[in-house]
Amino acid sequence: MNKNFIKVSRIKKIEADISVPGDKSISHRSIIIASLSDGISKISNFLMSHDCLNTVKAFQKLGVNISNTGECEFVVEGKGLNNLKTPESKLDFGNSGTGIRLIAGVIASHDIKAELIGDESLSQRPMKRIIEPLSKMGAKITARENNYLPLIIEGSKLKGITYELPVPSAQVKSAVLLAGLNSSGKTVVVEPMKSRDHTELMLKYFGADIKIEAGRIELNGKKKLHAKDIVVPADISSAAFFMVAAAANPGSKLIIRDVGLNPTRDGIIGILRRMGAEIRIEPSSEKFPGWDEPRADIIIEGRELKGTVIEGKEIPVVIDEIPIIAVAACLSNGLTIIKDAKELRVKESDRIKTMVQNLSLFGADIVEIPDGMVIQGGRKLKGTTVDSFGDHRVAMSMAILGLYADGETIITNTKNIETSFPDFEKILKSIR
Repeated sequence: MNKNFIKVSRIKKIEADISVPGDKSISHRSIIIASLSDGISKISNFLMSHDCLNTVKAFQKLGVNISNTGECEFVVEGKGLNNLKTPESKLDFGNSGTGIRLIAGVIASHDIKAELIGDESLSQRPMKRIIEPLSKMGAKITARENNYLPLIIEGSKLKGITYELPVPSAQVKSAVLLAGLNSSGKTVVVEPMKSRDHTELMLKYFGADIKIEAGRIELNGKKKLHAKDIVVPADISSAAFFMVAAAANPGSKLIIRDVGLNPTRDGIIGILRRMGAEIRIEPSSEKFPGWDEPRADIIIEGRELKGTVIEGKEIPVVIDEIPIIAVAACLSNGLTIIKDAKELRVKESDRIKTMVQNLSLFGADIVEIPDGMVIQGGRKLKGTTVDSFGDHRVAMSMAILGLYADGETIITNTKNIETSFPDFEKILKSIR
């Protein structure tokens, strides 16, 4: 995508069979955990996005031999625990909050020193949430005023702790668990609500001494990990954009292949079904014994949608999909209320504010509330020009809404889409 904008216009019907790229969260973790394992791991269907490739580059700088051996495929020669080297230059994570927060836990527990940086957007995102628990384990971390990037981490011998997450956060949970891998004693993370659990499932698959219970994860440190091969499932957060596009269009039918259906990530399916969407799940052919990451084909048939309420424990499992759920609400009949989603304010943009501002430009009836938004669906929408505010999920959500607006819609500042979904515009054109 060379240009920095996307143009879309109204669509009549969707009838397509598509595949979306590999899961972003799992791609990050596959590189990290394979790098800390003994032996050689092959990772296939890796997401070749800026964010995930920055994680690859970071571990290469840390001394891990990682080779791009094919399309969306890497081979990682794991270094095992405590064998990383101090990088010769800064580790730049661009726009990736996941990459930088997870690697902070790794570096803090190894005998190395590194400076972690990011782009302007990432440099405004809160890092206190990882600095606090890692410091309690004994980590030496310095940050810019108010705990923003850059982070300078001087690795040291850490001790396991019991840490209760103040808010559900898979990134914080993962940073603590990854630090615990090379720490003495037991590391325990207690969750107020279950967040995505890719890290603990992958650690178990690679042989970590880990116990996973409802609301509690226990990890015994200093146990070797053993290399495993991974085929990354398609990203349900990427699939969600096209799921909504088809679900809100009566007469449309869309098949999306081999999508990851982790129970901590599949909330979008339940919400769309509650709104009236027709969604079927058919088993995928990929099987990995010992790795509890379900995957399946998703078949969506368009229906008239209705409003709903999204709140409470449902929020953590759809936090990345809320922008596109807001689009579904605009295309539905009735009232949709999204609340308990204050976490959206510290994403790549303040997603509550940016979504309300952009949807209003289309003519949507939407009101901002402190922890979410209230949307009265069914309004006639008109094409307009909107800015992504540097946020890939806002950009893609606006492109989907543009398929249902009269006239032409232009989304500006769309280069950021490459951080998570480089083929988005290509697939968007294919479903027409």
